[in-house]
Amino acid sequence: MPEHHWLVRPRRDGGSDYVHFLARQENVEVLEGTHLPPQMPLLKSRHWLAPPEAEARCRDLQETGGYQACDPLF
Repeated sequence: MPEHHWLVRPRRDGGSDYVHFLARQENVEVLEGTHLPPQMPLLKSRHWLAPPEAEARCRDLQETGGYQACDPLF
């Protein structure tokens, strides 16, 4: 998994749900939240996964969650 990887899913209100995978030394930090510009992003959850679990979570979000890879939102 790259050092930074972003997934985004548009919402009906014009905002976005996002998941940011941030690779650390031994684990991957996963930040999930929402963003409705011009407001500040809202962090819903933060957890750490082993790299293989993070890869599987990323695939699952893209295949069944409606998320797509994107450039950083902020």
